[in-house]
Amino acid sequence: MSFDNVCKHLAEKYPSNFVRWLLNIEPVNVRILKTELNVDPIHADSILLLKMGEQILHIEFQTIPQSKPPLPLRTLDYYVRLKRKYRCSVIQVIIFLQETESELVFTDKYEDENTIHHYRVIRLWEQDPNLFINQPGLYPFAPLTKSKNPEFLLQQIADKINQIEDREQRQILGSCTSILAGLRFEKTLVNSLFQEEIMKGSVIYQDILEKGEKKGELKLVMMLLDQRFPQLQERLTSKIKTLSLSDLEDLAVSLLKFKDVNDLDAWLGYPEL
Repeated sequence: MSFDNVCKHLAEKYPSNFVRWLLNIEPVNVRILKTELNVDPIHADSILLLKMGEQILHIEFQTIPQSKPPLPLRTLDYYVRLKRKYRCSVIQVIIFLQETESELVFTDKYEDENTIHHYRVIRLWEQDPNLFINQPGLYPFAPLTKSKNPEFLLQQIADKINQIEDREQRQILGSCTSILAGLRFEKTLVNSLFQEEIMKGSVIYQDILEKGEKKGELKLVMMLLDQRFPQLQERLTSKIKTLSLSDLEDLAVSLLKFKDVNDLDAWLGYPEL
């Protein structure tokens, strides 16, 4: 399940809530920037860029602290790209969702012999839940915050969501909350508090499921291709990564019939070389 995708969706739909939380200011003219800088090593699925006047807020969501390349280096890389492109103030915030004792979640800078780059780190399990329970766009994060009675906090958020009159908003927030709550609570408890039929009818819920399935199918296809055709050209692997879930499923079946890499070329729409 793509927890990062849930967070990004929430920040895109409720950007003002995130600005109030992370910058403690009243947002004005907030707009979402496209992640056109999303080339390796940037992981675009987990980041969001909000622009307010001459200031950019770069938010990145993480479920685990380990990454390749390391998160501090990725953060510096994105900062340099943003600074070069927009020539304005850039504030970077890394939000860790799931509690861990790893020392990596306490790292808030990149440092080597020539450079020191600082950024903010938020460990959600240390946050005051009162920052979240009055802003609908932040409801899904509240159950992961600091609480002496986490189950009661989850119940409190479920009650707030179930009282929302707008059905679409109730679906989205219910879906997102139930998914993120899975990082902390048993599935049976989560399902008992949220109406499963409403969750499954939600566009975001279906979108997240599909992206999770696509990620798994892509991993399988790349593994099979690596066995058949080691060291594929980058143009081929790049094309494969853009395929839809249904196309990936078709490719998984078709590749068993490929005699050589030219068959893969042809299947992807490339002429033989």
